[in-house]
Amino acid sequence: MPDPSAHTSCCAVILAGGRNTRMEGRNKAFLEVGGRTILDRLIAILKPLFGEILLVTREPELYRHYPVRVVQDIHAARASLTGIHAGLTYATAAFAFVVPCDLPFLRPALIQTLLSQIEIEPEVDVVVPLIDGYYEPLCAIYSKRCLPAIENQLQREEFQIKRFFSHVRVKTVAEDLLKHADERMASFFNVNTPAALKASRDLEKESD
Repeated sequence: MPDPSAHTSCCAVILAGGRNTRMEGRNKAFLEVGGRTILDRLIAILKPLFGEILLVTREPELYRHYPVRVVQDIHAARASLTGIHAGLTYATAAFAFVVPCDLPFLRPALIQTLLSQIEIEPEVDVVVPLIDGYYEPLCAIYSKRCLPAIENQLQREEFQIKRFFSHVRVKTVAEDLLKHADERMASFFNVNTPAALKASRDLEKESD
């Protein structure tokens, strides 16, 4: 059961629909860091914070034993944007915190920092970290109000996430604020190559 203080206006969406090509075909969700799979680590972090967790995948049979709601992409194209679209479509909450399945060091305090922005400004459609002048759109919050703009973009077969930002209300979160919650910015360390997997295990040892 989620914590009684879990957010009801925002759910969590885990994207697990990638091809894993840079990981030599290995499913990133099931890679182990610190003796647990990345997916197990993510669920443990997200469960106390959100009343609902959705996982978007094209292989639902792989995740049937996990305590999450498993949904599938609606659009045939395989892209992170189609995963965001599916997560928002199936979400019962007004907002969704979207995260990929390859972030083993996601910090609850960083998530809370992002969530605080929709509490302050519930009219915004996107809350996205801005690091070194670049968006981090796969560790961000999206409103269901984004769906028309996303749908229009997908119909044009344009898959870069930030392309629809000009059509919605975007709130960026500055790096200095994020560092108050996650000094090392480890939340954004994604394991998408064998080298990154090795580095993640070294980073885990350093944090012990």
